Amino acid sequence: MSKFRRNSIIIIAIETILIAVFNVIVFASLNDKNDRAYRVDIKRVENELKTGEIVNPDDYEYVTAVAEFTEDYKTNNDYVVINANGKQYSIEYTNDSNNNAAIFMNIGMGVTLLLTTCVLVYIDNKVLKPFNKISNYSTELAKGNLSNPMKEEKSKHFGQFVWGMDMLRETLEENKKHELKLQKDKKTLILSISHDIKTPLSAIKLYTKALKEDIYVTPEKKLEALNGIEKNVGEIEHHVSEIVTASKEDFLNLSVKQGEAYLADVLKKIEILYKEKFSTLHTDFSISSFENVLVKCDEDRLEEVLQNILENAIKYGDGRYVRIDIGEEENYKLIAITNSGCSIKDDELPHLFDSFYRGSNVNNKEGSGLGLYIAKTLMHMMNGDIFAKINKDEFTIVTVVKKC
Repeated sequence: MSKFRRNSIIIIAIETILIAVFNVIVFASLNDKNDRAYRVDIKRVENELKTGEIVNPDDYEYVTAVAEFTEDYKTNNDYVVINANGKQYSIEYTNDSNNNAAIFMNIGMGVTLLLTTCVLVYIDNKVLKPFNKISNYSTELAKGNLSNPMKEEKSKHFGQFVWGMDMLRETLEENKKHELKLQKDKKTLILSISHDIKTPLSAIKLYTKALKEDIYVTPEKKLEALNGIEKNVGEIEHHVSEIVTASKEDFLNLSVKQGEAYLADVLKKIEILYKEKFSTLHTDFSISSFENVLVKCDEDRLEEVLQNILENAIKYGDGRYVRIDIGEEENYKLIAITNSGCSIKDDELPHLFDSFYRGSNVNNKEGSGLGLYIAKTLMHMMNGDIFAKINKDEFTIVTVVKKC
């Protein structure tokens, strides 16, 4: 039995015991109260009979009938016999008039108990059972078990979650296949280029040996050897360039889905993501007012670019403030992210967007030198641009997005 079911049984049992205890206390109190009340009414009727007054039972809450008592007197109600003025009278009474309130309260508590039971059963069947079925799925993904699709879950509470997890599995599986393919292609490429490099290297060795041993005695032959070396060095540089290009394509694998997005929607998401974070860091964060327009971009990728820039502002700024200013130039919107505390040198600006480049201000901060390179690549793929500038103690990166 699950822990939730055990706790549910305990909760229902406690409610049942409380209802029982409540009933014992309430009914004991009501009976004691009613017992005193009906005796008061009987005493009043007795006094009226003794004084010769006419008794009207409707004037009393508990007395239902008053009649002269005889030997053949019969009734199904509770009654007492009293003596008044030499005669005997039967006074019929009831003492349960206040029990209705307790009955209604019992009905209410019973309904509450039933609702509690229904809610607990619903949570167990519709929430916990489906969750238990999928709770181990993330562990399986972490282990690398990506081939088994997630079973469709009809629960409306987890339908979107299951769909998202299965999409994550498919993405991870595709990435795994792509990575294996890249590894294979990389090995093939390295073997192929290594083979291609051997030829010019051998030629360079021969030319070098010939020059060293003065085999070429005429200036023309020496010049021919040097030209041969230069030509083969060019071939090697070409092969190295191919390796670098292939390596960049391998690790980036970037793509964009060109579309449209409202600038306000993009910046609203950025504000939600970073407002609390900057507050925790005690950094003043602001976004200037701007005209909301449609811009041409992949909304998710534009958010990624802005996040990369903001993470750099957090990492390399002095933490006093970060602000986002929106400008306009011709048919473009300029999103300028500025942080205080610039420690970049002017001569480093042209290299900031190069792959694997890290500025002189990195110190011991972790990083790969790819954030701004990826940002620039994405912006170019979205027909935009990105550049950096320094103004005294402020460092600014401007993202250029085309308007629709």
